[in-house]
Amino acid sequence: MPYLTEGAVLTVAISAAAMAAGLILGLALALATQVHARPLRWAVAAYVEIFRNTPLLIQIFFIYFAMPNLIGLRLPPFMSGLTALALYTAAYNTEIFRAGLEAVPFGQREAARASGLGPWQEMRFVVVPQAVRISFPALGNNLVSLVKNSSLVSVIGMVELMFVANDISFNNFRSFEVYGAAAVYYIALILLLSRALAWTERRLAV
Repeated sequence: MPYLTEGAVLTVAISAAAMAAGLILGLALALATQVHARPLRWAVAAYVEIFRNTPLLIQIFFIYFAMPNLIGLRLPPFMSGLTALALYTAAYNTEIFRAGLEAVPFGQREAARASGLGPWQEMRFVVVPQAVRISFPALGNNLVSLVKNSSLVSVIGMVELMFVANDISFNNFRSFEVYGAAAVYYIALILLLSRALAWTERRLAV
């Protein structure tokens, strides 16, 4: 159990970091789709399509194994897994935030302009806060999926919960007990995250 707990702590760490990076990057890319620069919108659309239409496992392998040959940059397992999870999550968050931005009534934008706000002030103080509130339920589901998807980084040797469970199982062959305990850890993490998201959603509703 102490070994599994250490793995669970690393799972929480990489999931939290990927959540933060995925939210920031997703919001930035969603805002980029609102500008009139067509090449920028095309670039964002290409990024979203590539990362949403390829398996996360391939993305992890590409960043960890292919990038050193491609550009000479070798990242350690933690950074490779974090980068893949953040980019993958950001692709979905981009579409969620974009839908939220477009769901804000146009009258809100007109009122902001009539009040003398500039384009960025309009986005920062009027549009984005409402878009985040609209997008939050879908973002919550995406973040829950991220915690479960973090188990895939075990394939590149990152010592998180799934890697630890595999290691113990390969050594003592008690698969039922080991993977059962790992499942309990994941259930506990997901339940805690779901409760936190539900509390945050209620606060945003107020």
